[in-house]
Amino acid sequence: MNARYTRTAIALHWLIAVGIGATFVLGLYMHDLPLSPTKLKLYSWHKWAGVTLFALAAFRLGWRLTHPAPALPDTMPPRLRQAAHVAHGLLYALMFAIPIVGWLMSSAKGFQTVWFGVLPLPDLLDKNKALGDALAEVHETLAFILLGLVVVHAAAALKHHFIDRDTVLSRMLPHRS
Repeated sequence: MNARYTRTAIALHWLIAVGIGATFVLGLYMHDLPLSPTKLKLYSWHKWAGVTLFALAAFRLGWRLTHPAPALPDTMPPRLRQAAHVAHGLLYALMFAIPIVGWLMSSAKGFQTVWFGVLPLPDLLDKNKALGDALAEVHETLAFILLGLVVVHAAAALKHHFIDRDTVLSRMLPHRS
């Protein structure tokens, strides 16, 4: 089995990581702004990013299913291997759940999602303010869970690199000549 992820997997990993970080920061920033054209524009950008990240995650999952990950180091204890697999599964689940819940929330609040202002996505729910508000809470909670999981993921990768001195992090870094 290959010791490194494919270039496509590496590119998708880092593109999605940067996208998630930027979308999270944008979500935090826009949340408490007063209603204005700027706030509405930022909400559109946030939704465009969410749809794009959903599409990238779908492509990434398809790629991952057809291109197995490199094996974890033999020195890694079984419980940590299991924890790594569970964490990756949760990361994938959240990469799908968060944009879907956001789309449901927008539908319930009566705001259609129009990707990049060009492609209108169908509303998934009828307008329902109470449901929209509840879905907003779920969307935000899942985003914070994802943030925590990303921090643990990054800390584990750094631990592997600097303490364990294995190849777990380096196999996901872009190749340096």
